[in-house]
Amino acid sequence: MNDVTIFSGEAHPQLAREICNHLGIPLSPATFRRFSNDCQYIQLNANCRESDVFIIQPLVPPVQENLMQLLLMLDAARGASAKRLTAVIPYFGYARSDKKDAPRISIAGRLVADILVTAGANRVLTMTLHSEQVHGFFSVPVDHLNALLILAEHFKGEDLTDNIVVSPDLGNAKAAGHFSKLLGIPVAAGRKHRLSDDKVVIDTIVGDVKGKTCIVMDDEIANGGSVMELLEVLRSRGAGPFKIACTHGLFTKNAVPNLTSQTDVLEIVTTNTIPMSHEKEHPKIKVLSIGPLVAETIKRIHLGQSVSSLFN
Repeated sequence: MNDVTIFSGEAHPQLAREICNHLGIPLSPATFRRFSNDCQYIQLNANCRESDVFIIQPLVPPVQENLMQLLLMLDAARGASAKRLTAVIPYFGYARSDKKDAPRISIAGRLVADILVTAGANRVLTMTLHSEQVHGFFSVPVDHLNALLILAEHFKGEDLTDNIVVSPDLGNAKAAGHFSKLLGIPVAAGRKHRLSDDKVVIDTIVGDVKGKTCIVMDDEIANGGSVMELLEVLRSRGAGPFKIACTHGLFTKNAVPNLTSQTDVLEIVTTNTIPMSHEKEHPKIKVLSIGPLVAETIKRIHLGQSVSSLFN
């Protein structure tokens, strides 16, 4: 791993340091500041000539600032004669913009994928994209990881008698089905209709949930509207109590107080693809680390080994 160089943007340096600790290599320094006209200035402060360079930067709020920072870092490393450039994006925020579901809108997920390649990315490492078609937006190789094994390992330590995995919508049912197989419990799914960014309606549940402890499993939780709606529907069908699991815990607006104040919600489990601020910490919220998985993936990419075998 001597010819591997890892940089981090300002979005999630804690995760970058953890990944480097697992790999046993230093996190290379970089300088971030602003010009007087508010344009970003970035300098990579380590030699990366003919090196396998990995730049770690999830697209978390402020998304536009962090995206621009990632683009400038890619361009700087390319100009410094990096041998190969991999953009490590644990959370690809624009993955939710994956289709044209209204007139005259941009499919921003595809646009951002193109911009990353233009900036110099030869490869992308990401986790749990909102939909599978986003993988195909990239014209370079993509290693698409998931956190199902990490989440399953947490729940395997609990009593799963009369537990069931529940997906808020049919689009996430495939991942929920795989998750349920890892735990050896049944699965159910809701049928969701999205009315706006923060308003959804779930009109039915496919599966028997009466008398079951439900592990509500989704790819990400932003404002928590989908989960709150699902909990109400599940309660009306005699289900409960509840555990909540997701890969990307954004927890925007009032998501944390709304979810944690539910007396029948036992725990909320997420991963550190997104940094957790002190204001969002709560005894019910458990954050699991993806650091070891990402570190092992970086190692295998560098050595030309299989990544898919990590999930067999």
